[in-house]
Amino acid sequence: MVNFTYCTPTKLIFGKEAIKNLPEALAPFGKKVLLTYGGGSIKKIGLYDRIRKLLEGFEVFELPGIEPNPKYTTSVLSGVKICKEQKINVVLAVGGGSVLDCSKAICAGALYEGEPWDLITYKVKAQKALPMVDVLTLAATGSEYDSACVISRTETNDKVGYIDEHLYPAVSILDPQYTFSVSKKQTAAGAADAINHIMEQFFCGEHSDLADGMCASAIRSLIKTAHSALKEPDNYDARGEFMVDCSLACNGILSIGNRYSGWPCHGMEHALSAYYDITHGEGLAILTPRWMKHILNERTVERFVSFGTLVFGLDSSLPPMELAEKTIEKTYALFESFGMPMHLREVGIDQSRLGEMAHHIAVNEGLEHAWSPLSEADILKILEESL
Repeated sequence: MVNFTYCTPTKLIFGKEAIKNLPEALAPFGKKVLLTYGGGSIKKIGLYDRIRKLLEGFEVFELPGIEPNPKYTTSVLSGVKICKEQKINVVLAVGGGSVLDCSKAICAGALYEGEPWDLITYKVKAQKALPMVDVLTLAATGSEYDSACVISRTETNDKVGYIDEHLYPAVSILDPQYTFSVSKKQTAAGAADAINHIMEQFFCGEHSDLADGMCASAIRSLIKTAHSALKEPDNYDARGEFMVDCSLACNGILSIGNRYSGWPCHGMEHALSAYYDITHGEGLAILTPRWMKHILNERTVERFVSFGTLVFGLDSSLPPMELAEKTIEKTYALFESFGMPMHLREVGIDQSRLGEMAHHIAVNEGLEHAWSPLSEADILKILEESL
């Protein structure tokens, strides 16, 4: 095992009617609240009105309309401006991962006097951030229980993962009932995203049986609960377990003591959704089996064998390479079973910009240092195989 320091300061409040705890969660931070949310789904399900009622004792300002793949120039800067002008005490993010990610960047930028992009791109280290409380309405990214956010800057085709210990939410409120209305498309994409989060931690160098077991168990749970939620959107137990799976998938605890892998599939997918604004989970579902096929060799085969036996129950007596190939086939079939698009052309991406994206990835994502290193030529090959 590698050396590690683990700390998650976020308080999770889970269960039916957990929203009742919202005033108490916000109160320690002050009375001036910036409420952030997306395209209006929280109003359709009645959550917006419920929150405004609960916050009658607070002074509430709003930032609606946060985009999927949240944008720096519009949403982040708008939120930072409100926080500074109104002297906001706490940000309340209500929605899924995009809303939470954007709100984390706002929290950091609000207490920084320079250009917030310098924080996001690690030119400057954040010294502090506003506290954030969130009410989760879409399980997928795990942003409610980690210190990361992903922000897009359209004019430069950049999509940057920003990690800082100041970005952990103070309190996250998780009521599975608020995810009943999530569409099949977004449920499936959320499952693919969470599964890939765990795979990025599993396929690595140094690892332990403990981490392997936790990762495999979480993926098996995600597979079971995702299929249940797709069939029965209002299945509380399935939605609840799925929600907790997603929270743990990106928190770091599942792979504690593992060597960092470089997260190559995320590095590649960030370019796809930066250039084409596609759904992140769909991009991951398309890329992951092709990445697996591309990196399979005598050095990496052990990880495929372990993944196939622990997650899919494949026969461990099979020759390693045969078992590894079956693992890749099973992974492809799994994403396909969720109803995911499995080719880039299905999400509007053709070959015209593959070379440009491969170069962008190679320059910006550091995948030459990944567990299985990828050159620009490797990246281009994976993208071409994904068409």
